[in-house]
Amino acid sequence: MIQVTSEIAAGQFFDELIKADGRARPGADSLLNFLKDLSPEVLSEKRKALEAAIKSQGISFLVYSDSMNIDRSWPLDLVPRVMRASEWVHTERGLKQRLKALNLFLNDVYNDQLVIRDAIVPEELVTESPHFIELACGVRPPFDTWAHVCGSDLVRDHTGKLFVLEDNLRVPSGVSYMLENRSVMKQVYPELFRNHQILPVSQYASDLLDMLNALSPRPVDHPVIVVLTPGIYNSAYFEHSYLAQQVGAELVQGSDLFVDTDDCVYMKAVEGVSRVDVIYRRIDDTFLDPESLNPDSVLGVPGLMRAWRAGKVAIANAPGSGVADDKVLYAYVPEIIRYYLGEEPLLQNVPTYLCSDPEQRAYVLDHMDELVVKPADASGGYGIIVGPHATDEDLVSRRAEILENPRVWIAQPTLAISTTLTVTDVGDLVPRHVDLRPFVLQSSDQWCSAGGLCRVALKEGSLVVNSSQGGGSKDFWVVADEGLV
Repeated sequence: MIQVTSEIAAGQFFDELIKADGRARPGADSLLNFLKDLSPEVLSEKRKALEAAIKSQGISFLVYSDSMNIDRSWPLDLVPRVMRASEWVHTERGLKQRLKALNLFLNDVYNDQLVIRDAIVPEELVTESPHFIELACGVRPPFDTWAHVCGSDLVRDHTGKLFVLEDNLRVPSGVSYMLENRSVMKQVYPELFRNHQILPVSQYASDLLDMLNALSPRPVDHPVIVVLTPGIYNSAYFEHSYLAQQVGAELVQGSDLFVDTDDCVYMKAVEGVSRVDVIYRRIDDTFLDPESLNPDSVLGVPGLMRAWRAGKVAIANAPGSGVADDKVLYAYVPEIIRYYLGEEPLLQNVPTYLCSDPEQRAYVLDHMDELVVKPADASGGYGIIVGPHATDEDLVSRRAEILENPRVWIAQPTLAISTTLTVTDVGDLVPRHVDLRPFVLQSSDQWCSAGGLCRVALKEGSLVVNSSQGGGSKDFWVVADEGLV
């Protein structure tokens, strides 16, 4: 059933489970042997069990379309992705290093701005960012930490080297699916979990709670924590409600909260009014406070920025942290790490061309058919053009957009990102491209998920893994180097 494709054998792609000679990678031997022994009938039964578990647990995501919003069952593949613990240790260190430096950067740009004075990052890159909030200047949140939750997307090239593709520091999503993927896979493959040493991911909810508790402005044993959601029509509403339940927080909308004359935030409930200590917000900055930011927002809380500036409530992630989420700023992260930490980056960036730079823009315009061109301020795979797969019309249109507003576009090489075995609709096992989003937390300490959300491009040849663009997901296993118990 398992075959080595010509692309893998030729070294065109690095496969996460199979070497070019057809042998299993270290730690994957038992898994591949198990898959080889599965008959088509058993594989079909496993798929039905997986789909039934997803449906019974209500695991879904919302896809926006021009005509309607569609609530779909979460697409989880039957074959996990595997990484050895020795490689994961290095990866985790690199992720923590990256978030530590980015938080030092954020605290600096909203206070002393030494990184600008020392010409490490151009001033206009910060002040002209759509996520730079003037009202946040002069604020020093607890532990000088602004981005409390970060999801960095990792890809592996054809040589097997891991790169950071981008950082997500505004309202990073997907961690609930990481947790639910593991829960479903344990139901479908109990025999595999008995025979492997797989690091658990269930600790994440406890780590998230510890992180949020540490932010409380009041020295109380049980701070009041809420998860602020835009509501049931948001694509990530399942995650909002799931995480609120996991950490014992109240799931609220902006209309459930108010700021009183004492600059404290309060929550309205049937049993009365209670003060809120920590807000885990899942709405964008501009919608947080119609009094100070976007006056048309119906999602936020009037006076919330006032309460936050007064230190009466903590907000994770802090308003303004999106400055470090900008894909243009991403190109400077290696220098930011060197500047603040005096260390070399443990994880490398993908080479990035900034269209705001005349020389780099000229290169992008001359090589658009070879590059991935993406908007600096978008997520979910929207607005991306993969040059080798784009039509002439797409390239002409994108060229015009770059010339009109070069600041908002970046480009990167079209990487031959790694693949791993994936089950097709007809039950075949074939390689499909994958990425990985681990989650790092920071407040008084740092925590990293023992794994992450692995996304997979279900369409043959596609490099786009986002679920909103037709991608799926996989359980991600960090296994002991010896692979077996």
